[in-house]
Amino acid sequence: MPSFDIESNINKQELSNAVNQSARELTTRYDFKETQTSIMFTENKIMIASSTEERMNAGSQVLIEKLVKRKVSPKILSNYSDNKEGKEQIKRTYELSSGITQDNAKYLLKEIKKFNKKIQVSIQGPSLRVTAKKRDELQDIITLVKNMKLNYPVNFTNFKD
Repeated sequence: MPSFDIESNINKQELSNAVNQSARELTTRYDFKETQTSIMFTENKIMIASSTEERMNAGSQVLIEKLVKRKVSPKILSNYSDNKEGKEQIKRTYELSSGITQDNAKYLLKEIKKFNKKIQVSIQGPSLRVTAKKRDELQDIITLVKNMKLNYPVNFTNFKD
């Protein structure tokens, strides 16, 4: 039986490349001169620091543009917090999210079952396994999930015929 997995993974290499490209652009662009704007990437966080809130927002926009060019969904930057460190420094910290939560998995399962009751869906930790009798039904499910306005990125992997 044909099957595939629905996952929410982050390609760390592409994410790192996007952050590095953004950092290089921030150092060379004229409108970021003398604003001390920087971007740093750690294991599960991206931090943007600047001297003004306007430049920090512009730095975030540069990061999002680079993510889109590298085919990384900007939805991974959903959770963030702003901190003011003194009068001179503002920091924004993005928490990177990966994996589908149980609530989101249950919602996807319910929507897929509502669309087609013959399709089997099982929750397997941070992913969902979708199984059907025909490949065309699976392609319809992929289209359905892509057209849903989800607030987290989804990947379709492990397609078996």
